[in-house]
Amino acid sequence: MDQYELYCLADSHFYDTLGRTKAEESGFSILRRPLPEGWAHEVTGTWCYYAATGQPPLPRQGWKIHVSARLDDAERAISAVWEYCVPRGIAFKFLRGPAVHVMVNSKAASRASSGKLVTIYPRDEAQLELALKELHELLRGVRGPYVLSDLRYGEGPLYVRYGGFAERHCLSGGGERVLAVEDGDGRLVPDVRGSTFTVPPWTTLPAFLEPHLAARNAVTTNGLPYEIEQVLHFSNGGGVYLARHRSTGERLVLKEARPHAGLDAAGRDAVTRLAHERDVLERLAGLDAAPALRDHFTLGEHHFIVTEFVDGTPLQRRLVHRYPLTRATCGPEDVAAYTRWALATLDQVEEAVEALHARGVVFGDLHPDNVLLTDGGRVVLIDYEVATLVGDGARSALAHPAFAAPPDRQGVDVDRYAMACLRFGLFAPQCTIMLPLHRPKIHQLAELVAEHFPGTADMARAAAATIAGPKAATVASPGAVIIAGPEASSTRVADRVPAPGLAPWTDLRDAMCRAITASATPERDDRLFPGDVAQFRPGGGLNLAHGAAGVLFALTATGAGRFPAYEEWLRERAMRPVQGSGLGLYDGLHGIAYVLDRLGRRADALDLASACLRERWDGLESALHSGLSGIGLSLLHLGEPDLTRAALRAADICADRLGGPGDVPETSGGDNPRAGLMHGSSGPALLFLHAYEHTGDGALLDLAATALRQDLRRCATAQDGSLQVNQGWRLLPYLDEGSAGIALVLARYLGHRDDPELAEALPRLRRAGHAGYYVQPGLFTGRAGLVAALPDGDPDAGRLVEGLRWHALPFAGGLAFPGDQLLRLSMDFATGTAGVLFALGSVLGDQPTHLPFLEPVPQGRPRNPDTWKEV
Repeated sequence: MDQYELYCLADSHFYDTLGRTKAEESGFSILRRPLPEGWAHEVTGTWCYYAATGQPPLPRQGWKIHVSARLDDAERAISAVWEYCVPRGIAFKFLRGPAVHVMVNSKAASRASSGKLVTIYPRDEAQLELALKELHELLRGVRGPYVLSDLRYGEGPLYVRYGGFAERHCLSGGGERVLAVEDGDGRLVPDVRGSTFTVPPWTTLPAFLEPHLAARNAVTTNGLPYEIEQVLHFSNGGGVYLARHRSTGERLVLKEARPHAGLDAAGRDAVTRLAHERDVLERLAGLDAAPALRDHFTLGEHHFIVTEFVDGTPLQRRLVHRYPLTRATCGPEDVAAYTRWALATLDQVEEAVEALHARGVVFGDLHPDNVLLTDGGRVVLIDYEVATLVGDGARSALAHPAFAAPPDRQGVDVDRYAMACLRFGLFAPQCTIMLPLHRPKIHQLAELVAEHFPGTADMARAAAATIAGPKAATVASPGAVIIAGPEASSTRVADRVPAPGLAPWTDLRDAMCRAITASATPERDDRLFPGDVAQFRPGGGLNLAHGAAGVLFALTATGAGRFPAYEEWLRERAMRPVQGSGLGLYDGLHGIAYVLDRLGRRADALDLASACLRERWDGLESALHSGLSGIGLSLLHLGEPDLTRAALRAADICADRLGGPGDVPETSGGDNPRAGLMHGSSGPALLFLHAYEHTGDGALLDLAATALRQDLRRCATAQDGSLQVNQGWRLLPYLDEGSAGIALVLARYLGHRDDPELAEALPRLRRAGHAGYYVQPGLFTGRAGLVAALPDGDPDAGRLVEGLRWHALPFAGGLAFPGDQLLRLSMDFATGTAGVLFALGSVLGDQPTHLPFLEPVPQGRPRNPDTWKEV
């Protein structure tokens, strides 16, 4: 979630970049310095880049220097680097400002990027060595987080890693486009930025760095009285380990804290919080609801506490295993049994929280992962680093966003708020994460919980009242999304925003259209409609998945209207794409060409498609989302002879890579390759089917069958008998990488050929789309995708549509939905309101919509078409 939290800083309604604010308002003070003569610079939402002009270009990769600094030392460190690098013409970049610095070093941030305040790009090893030696003296006294991906130089804030200087990309083992470097043979390979230092096999560590590597390797756990057996959890603040005492054999838990890392909202680092946790556990000694403290120590610069090992299961895991509405076979008895268990468990958790209060402690971070349930009935609360004292009336500076109390709660009311959220969390998982977008939503959630779980009405109303607070007013309006809040005081108010499943289709469509158009920002160049954080990648604000093309496609396809000014916005920017824009169907320019053609702008579509073919497109992955199968489908759709030839070439390349039914296709790679419509073999299968429909070549049907069997081989049978994509740690039913997308392509294949083996899988794939609850509403990874994948006339359509009420929110007099992670509203096609609109149009509209290239099979083709050839 860390990348999403960074994009929450700029706007309270939508994901956005800090680049929308003025640099001098959100950046370090050094940004106010005049640009040195002969230098160029660029400021993004995260980084400020500086490079001398008129010099030979930098090498494309090599050894680079990172400077780490805590916030108190950041301005000094950046200033020292500026004053060192500018006279010497050495390129560098630094984080934009304090808010970004805190996020990069926060507890939820990536361990691979934590600590990197400044990056310096030496031209060669000689400049590297000199810069390290001289900066080491200039930066004495500067302290910062250890950069885990790098080798530390001495004991100061300088770190070294081999990696890319220029932005180049290749495919990862999972088929994703990632940053790349050249290996020893000149091939682009992933520029891996992990949490340990490694030297790429095609280069060697400079000799002057060898003593620093030896010093790093000298710190081990061999002298400890504890033998670490297993990593339980990693965060940017440190690790949690299962260990055993070497003498007594007792199983224990070691919790690690890294200095200056894992910052919370108050700026405290992990070490400060760990010392506080040790003090709290000493205060709670002997209490059944808290683990017993055994020891504390320091190793190197890292601090540890040692606690008893509680042999329990996190409440979150029990919830996932037991929650009945995610199973298609759920019946009243399942719901009743779950309700009894959940209510009893909640009462036990509340008793544990109250026991802490009796000892004068406010837990401060209550959520299902911090609650352990043992087989013997013990309930234990873990992770006390943000706990406060009852008498202080304080607030925790770090909390799970679905359980974080608003600013008007302090002291024990923080826990009581989180406990009320937990009561909802066991019946409406993750829904309370949306409350900052519209707090009165909690009253509708209470109604939905009571509706789906008989016997919970009183509990849900009481929990909603706790969450809403004493000043909130409630209102129920049939067929409406509830709006009420502190501004209403004792007045009852309602905004009649239509709710899915209760309101007519045209009302729903028009309400979503109002919200979408109200969010438009045509004055911006980077994006027209707010959506997922992916829209801030190059060209992301234009494309089909997350940009203007997808929104305009949904509006037009559902009859919501045409918007010529917005279409022109898209056309103008698509014809002059920014560097790094994708080429694919959903991530890039071919998808925009497809939408422009659907909008009646054929000449523009053909020009854009022809321009794309002048790029190096044939080395892309095979995936539908961003690779050859999507590109081939778009080219076939446009239908011009030269474009059709290129499309069939794309099909040939995909076929050459495919392999057999049990193989992992080339460019997919990895032990657990991605499956499904957008990133798996179902995408190439769809291209093969359309190519067959164009040529009549029966061999293409054979290829489609092989590709589908590859994806089915990556599926597993769930508890309810449904067939879902197995990602190793979870099963997925969704449109993009789950069973729903595979089912759509399989159904199309079966429209051309009888295949009893594959036909047997289709109803099992579709069964995954008949569950009662999905955590997100979006098209690609949520409920809307299951709606869009329903076969015509499916009797479950109404229930799936009504389920969108869980996530429906008012915006600007219209109806909107949160995007991925539920932290902000989204209007895009893949994750947000446009995708929900499109899905509802597929089952409610007068002219049902279909996802690109998944419309009904063309009529007039024989069931056994191997003898048919197109004239």
